[in-house]
Amino acid sequence: MDALKTKLENRNATAAVIGLGYVGLPLAMEIAGAGFEVLGIDRDDKKVAALQDGKSYILDVPEKLIADSVQSGKFTPTTDFSVLAKADTVSICVPTPLSKSRDPDISFILSATEEIRRYLHPGQLVVLESTTYPGTTDELIVPELESSGLKVGSDFCVAFSPERIDPGNATFTTHNTPKIVGGITTQCTEIARTFYSQFIERVIPVSSTKCAEMVKLLENTFRSVNIGMVNELALMCDLLGVDVYEVIDAAATKPFGFSPFYPGPGLGGHCIPIDPHYLAWKLKALNFQARFIGLAAEINGMMPSVVAGLVADGLNRASKSIRGSKIMILGVAYKKNVSDCRESPALDVMRLLQDKGAILSYNDPLVPNLRLGTGTLDSIEASPKNIATHDCVIILTDHSTYNFDKIVGAAKLVVDTRNATKDLDAFKDRIIKLGAGSALAPAGQSAEIHETAKLELTAH
Repeated sequence: MDALKTKLENRNATAAVIGLGYVGLPLAMEIAGAGFEVLGIDRDDKKVAALQDGKSYILDVPEKLIADSVQSGKFTPTTDFSVLAKADTVSICVPTPLSKSRDPDISFILSATEEIRRYLHPGQLVVLESTTYPGTTDELIVPELESSGLKVGSDFCVAFSPERIDPGNATFTTHNTPKIVGGITTQCTEIARTFYSQFIERVIPVSSTKCAEMVKLLENTFRSVNIGMVNELALMCDLLGVDVYEVIDAAATKPFGFSPFYPGPGLGGHCIPIDPHYLAWKLKALNFQARFIGLAAEINGMMPSVVAGLVADGLNRASKSIRGSKIMILGVAYKKNVSDCRESPALDVMRLLQDKGAILSYNDPLVPNLRLGTGTLDSIEASPKNIATHDCVIILTDHSTYNFDKIVGAAKLVVDTRNATKDLDAFKDRIIKLGAGSALAPAGQSAEIHETAKLELTAH
């Protein structure tokens, strides 16, 4: 292993990255930028072809960076796993979704591990970055790799290092976001630390792979639980006629013991809606019920139905029903200024409204088309003329490019789930804002909306 450490320190090792998505591609670019030769592996022919042509499908990764890396030979995208035979390090960055029964689906991890075993050789480092339940690395990956006849800790090294990618974040990137690493052995941890230290500013070793796996789950469970709490607070404020955003901003002036979280139409992205379920699933197998995780998931999961209820209430005030009403969705990505629609609550809101007979359209400057059910929708222009032809506009993603003054000015009814209209008091008679004790909803009616949301959550 001393030879591997020396190659890493001299940056003349060859690194492989399996899975070239939101995690793997930025990681591959950082490693290549540090001077390593990088082999990027993905089963998706279209992704690999795009990268070979110097094209990027991720907003945070500039095309020039990819084109320069490919042209210089520092980055080689491929679908061929046999290149692992010449890799000194292998980073696994594959998806870890949930099954239909909300159980962990680690099939992508297992598939990648089987490929690595075929080409495993002495003096190699294997790192799992995909989020999973505590115990995955030492209970599943190590036995599969050791079935090759090689021994972890002496012939090769294995570690877990949780990804910390935040799409659209211009301040914290792969390079300057602190990196956690935990190895199967002390030597594995040190080799992994040496590797990441070559291209990441700060690397923090922990005692084991299981600890590193738990770190990632804590980070995202923390966000899930706090978002669930503030979403419930928004429902409380609706009933009490208090603006939840004013409450949160006032509480945030406390210089200690408080971190602000804000309500919304539900959870989105790959991590927060999914990762806590990995922890809950593992604990259930140990006969322990993760009650906070379950309650947060229940509250966050019913928010799309709450939004649909607010739409129904607003249309009812104009003597309209959802069925047959023209409704425009503003923003379908899971958060502002990104194109990522994975687990986006906008999709759930749109399905609910579609099931109720709404005539849907949407605008998202970063998502030109969207698959909904068995059909596909194209983004339409969010012009005042188009907006004026709709019965309701729902703000689900508050992209910075939106001019909400013009949008609200042209709309008949606006349901705002992101507090995007906070400075538009002149139009408050046509705005229903989640958690703001809406001017259009009389006291008591919000309770009906929230009760309906609970019933719909149970039905789904």
